Amino acid sequence: MTTKREVGTDEELLDAVGPALGRLRRSSLLDVEDPISQKDLSRTLVLRIVEDAAHEGGREVTVGAVADHLGVDPSVGSRMVSDCIAAGYLVRAASQQDGRRTVLLLSPEGEGLMNRFRRHQRAAYEQITADWSAHDRLELARLLIKYVESQDALRHHAQTRRTAR
Repeated sequence: MTTKREVGTDEELLDAVGPALGRLRRSSLLDVEDPISQKDLSRTLVLRIVEDAAHEGGREVTVGAVADHLGVDPSVGSRMVSDCIAAGYLVRAASQQDGRRTVLLLSPEGEGLMNRFRRHQRAAYEQITADWSAHDRLELARLLIKYVESQDALRHHAQTRRTAR
């Protein structure tokens, strides 16, 4: 059982946000219908990068891009991608922009896992916020999406600065 942490000042509230965000991923393992295994939950980190790229105008994703996006060493990124390929969730393909490069694509099994993961996330969110008002539920959803979009914009800006050097 966890206890509620009382937050008094605005500064204390802002200091509490980081640890709260860190606990969010662990809380998605709630006992909801059709739970995702711990291993597949980790795999969704890689699959999400590939899936997001496909929705962003078909941007191609390489192993190096996965490692960069996750902030891990290229060898770690390579092992994570290899695990997803071995599990049948990703496939390697020749780049349509540069045939010498290999890119990553979701397999039908990977698409199925991501669809199941989205349903799992929604069920967990609804279970966690079951006693909240509809307004609070939707407001948190809106603000979380806004936060992630701002984070993505910051990452894109930082990458643009690095490549300009």
